[in-house]
Amino acid sequence: MSQALTLARPYARAAFALAKEGGRLPQWSAMLGFAAQASAVPGVQSVLGHPLAKADDLVELLLPPGDSDPNFRQFLAVLADNRRLPLLAEIAGLFDQLRAEAERVVKATVTSAQAMDAAELAKLRESLRKRFGQDVEISTAVDAALIGGAVIDTGDVVIDGSIRTKLARLGAALAN
Repeated sequence: MSQALTLARPYARAAFALAKEGGRLPQWSAMLGFAAQASAVPGVQSVLGHPLAKADDLVELLLPPGDSDPNFRQFLAVLADNRRLPLLAEIAGLFDQLRAEAERVVKATVTSAQAMDAAELAKLRESLRKRFGQDVEISTAVDAALIGGAVIDTGDVVIDGSIRTKLARLGAALAN
């Protein structure tokens, strides 16, 4: 486990607790996502690490437009005071994991050789829902190198039904 994730974990848990207490999990997810994307811009990264940068200025830089949640502002201020703003991407990712667990949603990435249509995705979503006993949120990707089939990655479980992997296994079996 990386040091960044270790450092980010308590902040993500604190953010999750604040958001859950206020009934604002989706809003906090969006605000953290915005702040994480903003902090990843190369020019912003150099400002975040600058020793003369003022915490209030950094907070203003990372606040999403429109939503002025005082708890989120204070959260960013704590991160700025502790020089942890560069961890925003990790904090946002961990926050989203905590949110998915709380909302009982499994996030799955389905990589297929060809784009899947809506009916195939609906059938796959239902199969995964039965397997995991939770709702499933699917994101898709296409990788023609798979030749056929698909790879389903939920983070904890990877189901590889690709032709490429089956051919590799067959080749290994024939070589032995």
